[in-house]
Amino acid sequence: MDSAASEKSIIALDHWLQSPAGAYVRAWEQACLDELTVDIFGFNAIQIGVPQIDALAANRMPNKWQAATRTSTADELIYAATGKQIAVALDFADLPFASQSLDLVVLPHVLEFAAEPHQVLREVERVLIPEGQVIICGFNPASLWGVRQGMGRITSSDYLPAAGEFISMPRLKDWLKLLNLGVTRSHFGCYAPPFRTAQWLNRFAFVEGAGRRWWPYLGAVYIVHAIKRVKGMHIIGPAWNKKPGKAPQAVPATNRNEHHK
Repeated sequence: MDSAASEKSIIALDHWLQSPAGAYVRAWEQACLDELTVDIFGFNAIQIGVPQIDALAANRMPNKWQAATRTSTADELIYAATGKQIAVALDFADLPFASQSLDLVVLPHVLEFAAEPHQVLREVERVLIPEGQVIICGFNPASLWGVRQGMGRITSSDYLPAAGEFISMPRLKDWLKLLNLGVTRSHFGCYAPPFRTAQWLNRFAFVEGAGRRWWPYLGAVYIVHAIKRVKGMHIIGPAWNKKPGKAPQAVPATNRNEHHK
């Protein structure tokens, strides 16, 4: 997928997220992201793409940015409609940040619609500080929605944006492992069948609890939380200055008999 195709696919995702199914996904992801980011501390955090979700809303870092692509105007219109401002215009595969300068990067549905997902991850690893964190949202191909998407490509009736190259959870974990990004937590959600109307999606709201209990890895959407690990780095506590005790010295004693003599 070249850059032009990537731009078109991201715009298609923007339109899809306004649909009833898109609203269903956004609601679940917003709740999960709020829970994940509220206790992540540091100074600098950035969300790349998908302005319909405010991934950093619950985070309390002093410097938070939301970024859009540098060539597409679709994101600019969405940010303007939601009252948000684009802080950074960038190319996903060439982040304009110094190495080891960010504490948190959130990628909501970026990798599956990026022209070079491996390069995007390499850039994320580069800009993260040691022990910095990345959160990734994606569509799960091993789900009812994934099956529906596969059938739709045969019948030319896609349910999700057609240009997306959806990444399975095991595959994503392998990519992260190669970059020393250790996965700490993963979450699955949106277990309702792939309906197009809000009425039918609401009717199957009861399957959320059942899905989490009985088939937890078959949710339509997943969120992965990983931490940048640096080999050979250990957290060192305060160095206490322990001075060695002085060796006891013999004290000459006066002999009374010698003194009387």
